[in-house]
Amino acid sequence: MLITVGDFIGIHKSTAGKCVWKVLKANAMLRSKFLTFPNDVVGLNNLQQGFYKIARFPKVIGALDCSHVKIQSPGGNNAETYRNRKQFFSINVQAILCGSDLKFLDIVARWQGSAHDSRIFKNSKICAMFERGNFGNGILLADSGYVLTKYCITPILTVQTPAENLFNESQIRTRNPIERTFGV
Repeated sequence: MLITVGDFIGIHKSTAGKCVWKVLKANAMLRSKFLTFPNDVVGLNNLQQGFYKIARFPKVIGALDCSHVKIQSPGGNNAETYRNRKQFFSINVQAILCGSDLKFLDIVARWQGSAHDSRIFKNSKICAMFERGNFGNGILLADSGYVLTKYCITPILTVQTPAENLFNESQIRTRNPIERTFGV
Protein backbone atom coordinates (compact mmCIF):
# COMPACT_ATOMS: atom_id res chain seq x y z
CA MET A 1 0.00 0.00 0.00
CA LEU A 2 2.79 2.44 0.87
CA ILE A 3 4.51 1.81 -2.46
CA THR A 4 1.24 2.60 -4.27
CA VAL A 5 0.65 5.74 -2.20
CA GLY A 6 4.24 6.86 -2.73
CA ASP A 7 4.07 6.23 -6.47
CA PHE A 8 0.78 8.11 -6.71
CA ILE A 9 2.19 11.31 -5.20
CA GLY A 10 5.82 10.87 -6.24
CA ILE A 11 7.52 10.07 -2.92
CA HIS A 12 9.44 7.09 -1.51
CA LYS A 13 7.48 4.44 0.41
CA SER A 14 9.28 5.28 3.67
CA THR A 15 8.17 8.91 3.34
CA ALA A 16 4.64 7.74 2.55
CA GLY A 17 4.75 5.59 5.70
CA LYS A 18 5.76 8.59 7.81
CA CYS A 19 2.92 10.64 6.29
CA VAL A 20 0.36 7.91 6.92
CA TRP A 21 1.58 7.57 10.51
CA LYS A 22 1.23 11.35 11.08
CA VAL A 23 -2.32 11.34 9.70
CA LEU A 24 -3.30 8.33 11.84
CA LYS A 25 -1.82 10.00 14.91
CA ALA A 26 -3.71 13.25 14.16
CA ASN A 27 -6.95 11.26 13.75
CA ALA A 28 -6.34 9.45 17.03
CA MET A 29 -5.88 12.77 18.81
CA LEU A 30 -9.39 13.77 17.69
CA ARG A 31 -10.89 10.60 19.18
CA SER A 32 -12.14 12.23 22.36
CA LYS A 33 -13.95 14.90 20.33
CA PHE A 34 -15.86 12.46 18.11
CA LEU A 35 -15.96 9.16 20.02
CA THR A 36 -17.43 9.92 23.40
CA PHE A 37 -19.92 7.89 25.33
CA PRO A 38 -22.19 10.29 27.26
CA ASN A 39 -22.21 9.72 31.00
CA ASP A 40 -24.52 12.54 32.05
CA VAL A 41 -28.26 12.03 32.65
CA VAL A 42 -29.34 14.25 29.73
CA GLY A 43 -27.02 12.56 27.23
CA LEU A 44 -28.06 9.07 28.34
CA ASN A 45 -31.77 9.97 28.23
CA ASN A 46 -31.34 11.31 24.69
CA LEU A 47 -29.74 8.02 23.63
CA GLN A 48 -32.53 6.02 25.27
CA GLN A 49 -35.23 8.09 23.55
CA GLY A 50 -33.56 7.70 20.16
CA PHE A 51 -33.31 3.92 20.46
CA TYR A 52 -36.83 3.65 21.89
CA LYS A 53 -38.22 5.29 18.74
CA ILE A 54 -36.83 2.47 16.60
CA ALA A 55 -38.82 -0.46 18.04
CA ARG A 56 -39.95 0.56 21.55
CA PHE A 57 -37.11 -1.23 23.36
CA PRO A 58 -36.52 0.64 26.67
CA LYS A 59 -33.28 1.77 28.35
CA VAL A 60 -31.01 1.15 25.33
CA ILE A 61 -28.01 3.47 25.09
CA GLY A 62 -25.97 1.54 22.52
CA ALA A 63 -25.84 -1.28 20.00
CA LEU A 64 -22.74 -3.47 20.23
CA ASP A 65 -21.11 -5.62 17.56
CA CYS A 66 -17.78 -6.58 16.03
CA SER A 67 -16.65 -6.69 12.43
CA HIS A 68 -13.60 -8.27 10.85
CA VAL A 69 -11.37 -5.89 8.90
CA LYS A 70 -9.35 -7.87 6.39
CA ILE A 71 -5.57 -7.52 6.57
CA GLN A 72 -2.56 -9.18 4.97
CA SER A 73 -0.83 -11.80 7.09
CA PRO A 74 1.32 -9.91 9.59
CA GLY A 75 3.89 -12.72 9.46
CA GLY A 76 5.95 -13.83 12.42
CA ASN A 77 5.23 -16.37 15.15
CA ASN A 78 1.77 -14.99 15.99
CA ALA A 79 0.44 -14.58 12.44
CA GLU A 80 -2.12 -17.37 12.78
CA THR A 81 -3.84 -15.60 15.68
CA TYR A 82 -5.01 -13.06 13.09
CA ARG A 83 -6.75 -15.78 11.03
CA ASN A 84 -10.47 -15.69 11.83
CA ARG A 85 -13.08 -18.47 11.68
CA LYS A 86 -13.74 -17.67 8.02
CA GLN A 87 -10.06 -18.42 7.32
CA PHE A 88 -8.82 -14.96 6.35
CA PHE A 89 -6.49 -12.66 8.29
CA SER A 90 -8.24 -9.83 10.09
CA ILE A 91 -8.46 -7.47 13.00
CA ASN A 92 -11.70 -7.92 14.94
CA VAL A 93 -13.02 -4.39 15.52
CA GLN A 94 -15.63 -3.78 18.20
CA ALA A 95 -17.95 -0.81 17.88
CA ILE A 96 -20.79 0.65 19.90
CA LEU A 97 -23.31 2.76 18.03
CA CYS A 98 -25.46 5.48 19.54
CA GLY A 99 -28.59 5.00 17.49
CA SER A 100 -30.28 5.43 14.18
CA ASP A 101 -27.99 8.31 13.18
CA LEU A 102 -25.15 5.78 12.61
CA LYS A 103 -22.58 7.54 14.81
CA PHE A 104 -20.01 5.53 16.72
CA LEU A 105 -19.68 6.05 20.47
CA ASP A 106 -16.81 3.67 21.07
CA ILE A 107 -14.38 1.66 18.94
CA VAL A 108 -11.85 -0.98 19.99
CA ALA A 109 -9.54 -1.93 17.11
CA ARG A 110 -6.66 -3.90 18.58
CA TRP A 111 -7.73 -7.55 18.67
CA GLN A 112 -6.59 -10.24 16.27
CA GLY A 113 -9.15 -11.99 14.06
CA SER A 114 -9.26 -15.13 16.19
CA ALA A 115 -10.51 -13.18 19.24
CA HIS A 116 -14.17 -13.84 20.05
CA ASP A 117 -16.53 -10.85 20.15
CA SER A 118 -17.51 -11.45 23.79
CA ARG A 119 -13.84 -11.65 24.85
CA ILE A 120 -13.16 -8.27 23.26
CA PHE A 121 -16.13 -6.72 25.06
CA LYS A 122 -15.28 -8.33 28.42
CA ASN A 123 -11.79 -6.79 28.23
CA SER A 124 -12.94 -3.34 27.08
CA LYS A 125 -12.99 -0.09 29.03
CA ILE A 126 -16.72 0.29 28.26
CA CYS A 127 -17.50 -3.08 29.86
CA ALA A 128 -15.67 -2.01 33.02
CA MET A 129 -17.68 1.22 33.04
CA PHE A 130 -20.95 -0.75 32.78
CA GLU A 131 -19.75 -3.05 35.59
CA ARG A 132 -19.14 0.02 37.79
CA GLY A 133 -22.63 1.35 37.01
CA ASN A 134 -21.41 4.48 35.19
CA PHE A 135 -24.41 4.42 32.82
CA GLY A 136 -27.20 4.02 35.39
CA ASN A 137 -29.97 1.80 34.06
CA GLY A 138 -28.69 2.00 30.47
CA ILE A 139 -28.23 -1.20 28.50
CA LEU A 140 -26.49 -2.35 25.34
CA LEU A 141 -28.06 -4.59 22.73
CA ALA A 142 -25.90 -7.29 21.18
CA ASP A 143 -26.24 -10.43 19.08
CA SER A 144 -26.06 -13.97 20.43
CA GLY A 145 -22.24 -13.92 20.22
CA TYR A 146 -22.20 -12.02 23.51
CA VAL A 147 -22.94 -13.08 27.07
CA LEU A 148 -26.29 -11.98 28.51
CA THR A 149 -25.77 -9.66 31.50
CA LYS A 150 -27.83 -7.05 33.32
CA TYR A 151 -26.44 -4.40 30.94
CA CYS A 152 -25.94 -6.41 27.72
CA ILE A 153 -29.13 -7.86 26.30
CA THR A 154 -29.02 -10.57 23.63
CA PRO A 155 -31.87 -12.28 21.73
CA ILE A 156 -33.65 -15.28 23.18
CA LEU A 157 -32.16 -18.33 21.46
CA THR A 158 -35.13 -20.70 21.75
CA VAL A 159 -38.34 -18.73 21.30
CA GLN A 160 -41.37 -20.50 22.79
CA THR A 161 -44.08 -17.84 23.15
CA PRO A 162 -45.45 -14.95 21.09
CA ALA A 163 -44.13 -12.55 23.75
CA GLU A 164 -40.60 -13.93 23.37
CA ASN A 165 -40.90 -13.61 19.60
CA LEU A 166 -41.98 -9.97 20.01
CA PHE A 167 -39.05 -9.38 22.36
CA ASN A 168 -36.61 -10.76 19.78
CA GLU A 169 -38.14 -8.72 16.95
CA SER A 170 -37.84 -5.52 18.98
CA GLN A 171 -34.31 -6.35 20.13
CA ILE A 172 -33.12 -7.15 16.61
CA ARG A 173 -34.76 -4.09 15.01
CA THR A 174 -33.33 -1.80 17.70
CA ARG A 175 -29.85 -3.32 17.26
CA ASN A 176 -30.05 -3.10 13.46
CA PRO A 177 -28.31 0.31 13.10
CA ILE A 178 -24.95 -1.23 14.09
CA GLU A 179 -25.36 -3.87 11.37
CA ARG A 180 -26.26 -1.16 8.83
CA THR A 181 -23.31 0.99 9.85
CA PHE A 182 -20.86 -1.85 9.26
CA GLY A 183 -22.54 -2.38 5.90
CA VAL A 184 -22.16 1.29 5.01
